[in-house]
Amino acid sequence: MPMLMRCLPPLLLLIVLFTSPRAVLSQGSAGLDIERLQRATVFVVQARNVGDDLFVTCIGSGTIVKRDGLILTNAHNTLISQACPGETLIIGITNNLSEPPILRYRAEIAQASSGLDLALLRITRELDGRLIEADTLALPFVELADSDVVQLDDTITVIGYPGIGDDPVEVRRGTVIGFVAEPSGGQKSWIKTSAVIPGTMTGGAAYNQDGKLIAVPTTAPLTVGVLDTTCQPIQDTNADNAVNNSDICIPFGGFINALRPSNFARPLLRAASLGLSLDLLNVPTAQVGGGGTPNFKRLFFSPSVNEAGMPTSVIRSLPAGSNSLYLFFDYENMTPETVYELRVTTDGIPNPTFSLAPVRWSGGERGLWYLGSSGQPWPNGVYEFTLFANGIAAPTARLVIGGAPETTPTFSDIIFALFDLQNNPFGNGFVLPTGNIATARFLFLKMANETEWTSIWYLDGVEFSRQTNAWNAGTSGSATTSISSQTGLPPGSYRLELYITNRLAATSDFTIAGAAQGALPEIFTGEGFTTASTPEEAIAAAPLSSFPAGIANLYARFNWQQIAPGTLWTMRWTVDNEVFYQQTVPWNTLESGQNFLIRLSAPGGVPDGTYRMDLLVNNVQLRSTQVQVGIGQLPIDPFAQASGVQLRGQILDADSGQGIPGVAFVLISEDYSVSEFTWSQNQVYALAVTDRNGRFQLDRPLQLSTEAAEIAYSAVIAAKGYLPINADGIVVDETTDNPLDITVYMIRD
Repeated sequence: MPMLMRCLPPLLLLIVLFTSPRAVLSQGSAGLDIERLQRATVFVVQARNVGDDLFVTCIGSGTIVKRDGLILTNAHNTLISQACPGETLIIGITNNLSEPPILRYRAEIAQASSGLDLALLRITRELDGRLIEADTLALPFVELADSDVVQLDDTITVIGYPGIGDDPVEVRRGTVIGFVAEPSGGQKSWIKTSAVIPGTMTGGAAYNQDGKLIAVPTTAPLTVGVLDTTCQPIQDTNADNAVNNSDICIPFGGFINALRPSNFARPLLRAASLGLSLDLLNVPTAQVGGGGTPNFKRLFFSPSVNEAGMPTSVIRSLPAGSNSLYLFFDYENMTPETVYELRVTTDGIPNPTFSLAPVRWSGGERGLWYLGSSGQPWPNGVYEFTLFANGIAAPTARLVIGGAPETTPTFSDIIFALFDLQNNPFGNGFVLPTGNIATARFLFLKMANETEWTSIWYLDGVEFSRQTNAWNAGTSGSATTSISSQTGLPPGSYRLELYITNRLAATSDFTIAGAAQGALPEIFTGEGFTTASTPEEAIAAAPLSSFPAGIANLYARFNWQQIAPGTLWTMRWTVDNEVFYQQTVPWNTLESGQNFLIRLSAPGGVPDGTYRMDLLVNNVQLRSTQVQVGIGQLPIDPFAQASGVQLRGQILDADSGQGIPGVAFVLISEDYSVSEFTWSQNQVYALAVTDRNGRFQLDRPLQLSTEAAEIAYSAVIAAKGYLPINADGIVVDETTDNPLDITVYMIRD
């Protein structure tokens, strides 16, 4: 790109830009510039170093989400694992949209969540290993949309690479046909689409009609060795001068029917953009679980889910017109590398709307899970649900939808509580402190006295107590059942099952942990923040509530008591009330202890802001503490969505009138003029590259000038073989057309 720019008088350039005839964008939509989205799509290669050779181990697609080379993709084809054992990441880009990608850069993992199967990569080097300064890159990128506003029947466009590196970037279109709920993310844990997406496009992007990224197509290949693994050898890795099944096989999944919503990536993007990283320090490890084959069991259905992710009741059928259904099941011996799948048939015919293609597991090692949906119709029919773990099927569960509502007796809405002297429940319903008694309250309907009913309590999967009685509480209302121990109920994961004449009617899990302290258990105590040069100094340092700007490390610490290893807990961090870290994992240290230590760091020091750490169990927030760094607020919010004038148009050859492809249109920040512009990343306000017809759209709106504050931009327009154009003093205000369509003519040099 030429560094020498020809200066035109600002007034002349403004006349050229804002009085030329308007051009009409291709693609038929103001917001959907397909070629710009394609150029922001990259080919992701994971490779393994063997001597002087580099062997490909996994492939996928990705999308540039920041102009300095931050790439959103899947985690399973970038993190080192049994299926993808490579330690080197290579990025391919498209120079010609009709040709395969060209391997151009090397990248490193900036942030990753194996459970959500999302990762952010950062371009750091040229392909030959030369370092790249991030502020020297100005790559085409896309903006994330709010995936919560996606609705059924929305039209989406999916972009990625359909092959193993021999095919150009491709576009697939479809509609949103449903949503899948999981404990990992609520009602929109997955977006289902009618688009036909090959497994090799995993990690790419799905866009709304405004050209914003709403989701990442995601599927995971089964572990190598499973009979129906889909993979392909592409290199002679055993030096026998032939490429065949004896060589390393590149795994890829079948067709994708699920998309991970973009909102799941926002915390990762915030952490990566700010360079934030969290490390857990000085935490002794306790043995949790014993391994074994991943397995699903105890499949049953519920019409709804409560705030703790538990079933409200257990059903055997649903009436006609139902729009909410959840399949619950127990899981054990699961790991982040386990691939699981749900296949659903209706009257014997595969039903892709409610199925889930193979994806990576996002829960713990063992516990209770669900898949389902609410707010979309479930047509009448006989449904069969089959779960798979690493390609091995679990027992099938069947449900009939249609007909009249059930008239059988029911139990529902179990909550767990302590009771005061007036027999009133208090607490949060699903996390109880250690003590001598635990009580469950539940609703009942259509019961008859003398009906046999049973309550069975479990502790860590082992039966703890069983009671069978004749019902004597009437037809409808609420009732309680309890367990007690003179020596005290030990901390751990508990379960209650309620049966009506040997039929499971309701079930729920809860946790006992911590000491009794008012309405909530006191599990985590003594939390606070400090700064120090070493972890040892951080443990001894006094806690503080504020710190000066530029501190190298921010340490958080807390004590804990009576929380059993294996108990699921959550740590969440925010900066200026925006989440940048959240993990739910099994507790894997001692039952009680002190100085659980976390270090927050970033290159160049922890950014100014207000940081908060929340500690949760069973979705119940038990502790929260915050601290101020510097001014207590990010000086410039890089995540704020700008509003203003959208600039787009076409750049033409002055002689032929034909569109010029590959023209760089750079809008310089108001803080710099053309004479001060050095092609540094922090000087670029917005950037666009023209498509094959010379059309472009800036990736960021221009801010409006007012009487109180004028915002004046500068522009640089450059293309190989043409005289460059540049100017200062570009201003838009409330009278400017929005969007603003322009035509620019360039003269050959």
